[in-house]
Amino acid sequence: MQLVINTFGAYLRKQGDCFLVKNEDKTFEVSLRKVDSILITTGAYLSTDAIKAAIDHNIEILFMDEFGEPYGRLWHPKLGSTTLIRRRQLEYAQDARGLVLAQEWIAEKFARQIDFLKKLAHARPEKESDILVYAQRLETGKDKLGELNGTLEDQRGTIMGVEGAGGRAYFDALSFIMPDRYRFQGRSRQPAKDEFNCLLNYAYGVLYSMVEKACMIAGLDPYVGFLHTDNYNKKSLVFDLMEMFRYLADQTVVYLFSGRKVNQDWFETVPGGLTLNKEGKAGLIQAINETFETGVRYRNRNIKQRDIIQFECHRIANTLIQEAPDADMGGVRCRGDAETDENCESV
Repeated sequence: MQLVINTFGAYLRKQGDCFLVKNEDKTFEVSLRKVDSILITTGAYLSTDAIKAAIDHNIEILFMDEFGEPYGRLWHPKLGSTTLIRRRQLEYAQDARGLVLAQEWIAEKFARQIDFLKKLAHARPEKESDILVYAQRLETGKDKLGELNGTLEDQRGTIMGVEGAGGRAYFDALSFIMPDRYRFQGRSRQPAKDEFNCLLNYAYGVLYSMVEKACMIAGLDPYVGFLHTDNYNKKSLVFDLMEMFRYLADQTVVYLFSGRKVNQDWFETVPGGLTLNKEGKAGLIQAINETFETGVRYRNRNIKQRDIIQFECHRIANTLIQEAPDADMGGVRCRGDAETDENCESV
């Protein structure tokens, strides 16, 4: 399970084989064996014995700011797997193999977005034809990707252009299906200009932390990217791989609005835009957890949606060391994340 602490002044310490959490409203214990990660979204107190217990049990402690951006992580210092994987990342980025991987990731992103738009269109007959026009633009972009060849360095600008055009069409479609009160003008980030982007930015922050963790477990170097360029302290590979999984955050936020579950009291005004308050974070995190806990059929196996991220990172790592992409995580092994039942409890 994921233990979420979002009450200002909450206190976390170790008591026996449990984490003890105290705040103004309640005190409770959670077994160390049941916790996979700890997410802290506000000012809180942590004892050193709780930190050591988390490290000893391979439990990450993740800190997120008010906009959902991870700003720190406590975890063990061990390398996830063989260094050969990181060497191969650098090699692939220099030749045609890197282009193939980047094409695969963005094509997968487009495919997921197209499927989502078609599902939304089917549920909205009065808007179906208009939504399908947006989906067709994504189909066109996906086809353009498949026509590229050469090296990643040669085609990076073209790929980013195609991806950008597809993104604009996709978010135009999502705005089109929103209730009038919540329609938005494209993406806005920190801070968000509207409620939709406010929720989406925070959801992407949660997703970012999951992808980064999956990279490290699989032995991938988060800083050695393919599509996103290198920069100081930029975890380029995390941004690369997030593209394949953004649809999970997108669906969560869209269904919150379409299900009339968004409360206007979730948002607070900040200079230049909006941010989520405690209630908004709790409501969104609960919805995200429900999305990730959903079981799906993926590459001939039944897994939860959260485990798709780890599965794909292992598959990529195995590809880099020239093992069968669909091997049963043979070249690199995780510590059991794909079999862990993670739930989310807000404190």
